[in-house]
Amino acid sequence: MKKFFLMLVAFAFATALTAQTNSKYILVIHGGAGTILKSQMTPEKEALYKQGLQNALDAGSKILKQGGTALDAVEATIMVLENDSLFNAGKGAVFTNEGKNELDASIMDGKTLKAGAVAGVTNIKNPITAARAVMDKSEHVMMAGKGAELFAAQNGCTVVDPSYFFTTQRWNDLLDAKREDSLKALHKDSTKAFLKQPDNHDYKYGTVGAVALDMYGNLAAATSTGGMTDKRYGRIGDSPIIGAGTYADNNTCAVSCTGWGEYFIRLSMAKTVSDRMEFAHESVKDAADEMIMKKLPSLGGDGGLIAVDKDGNFTMSFDTDGMYRGYIKSDGESKVEIYK
Repeated sequence: MKKFFLMLVAFAFATALTAQTNSKYILVIHGGAGTILKSQMTPEKEALYKQGLQNALDAGSKILKQGGTALDAVEATIMVLENDSLFNAGKGAVFTNEGKNELDASIMDGKTLKAGAVAGVTNIKNPITAARAVMDKSEHVMMAGKGAELFAAQNGCTVVDPSYFFTTQRWNDLLDAKREDSLKALHKDSTKAFLKQPDNHDYKYGTVGAVALDMYGNLAAATSTGGMTDKRYGRIGDSPIIGAGTYADNNTCAVSCTGWGEYFIRLSMAKTVSDRMEFAHESVKDAADEMIMKKLPSLGGDGGLIAVDKDGNFTMSFDTDGMYRGYIKSDGESKVEIYK
């Protein structure tokens, strides 16, 4: 009788565990949107970008496959992209007008709606870890500048000398932008030179992001960026702003955005995709396409986003010539893409 009772307990436990988990998971990533044309890409550079995206997918999916959380998966994924100088985040951050690197990042847990973000940090090797620390170890959502750096350092984030972020390519991009500034100033058009509107949108684009659904049905999203080439006055884009560049809610979806940040902020892009799903009962693809293909360009902006819903459906929507992107599913299906 005792043996039978123990068998019943074991069966009940296994049934309860199965009800809470399944083997289904998905990870979707992006590495920025913009004028990305095959005609302007060498085969060698294209291979490097694809490998960088694959490395990030491998890191995040390993966590998901082993039963880890979506939150841990998106953080690990972003760290890989932050460590790759090809992408405008972490090591590959662009330079401000003053010749500095100012980095932003955010992360959100769809299960609890807890979130964390940092903006304008200059010495945190992986800003996404600082965003996670703000979420987990403080009562706040966003910290900026020196205060964020101090908090991150006190909470175990790796601190580096700002020179760590220097790359020749990004420095040359700044020099090119300043030459354009000088030319436009001669034509009394300094405002256009500062904003890069609409002459070179690519100065504004360069973000990495990840969204995931784990075996427990929980969603998470994370975004990180090195900002905008030649930016001034401590400009902050949408990437660290919860609801604009990043959002996650288990009831709807997880979203990470990339593009012309000012417009994503004005549209509350990530949260609006979630709201369209919740209140208008749109699919994740329809909600994303409506915002990216219609609302965004109607204001004069462009860019893209990735999103995954609570059932594992996902979309990678963009209205630019390309977006570095990829996904991997629990059934092994995986793909990385660059061009439209």
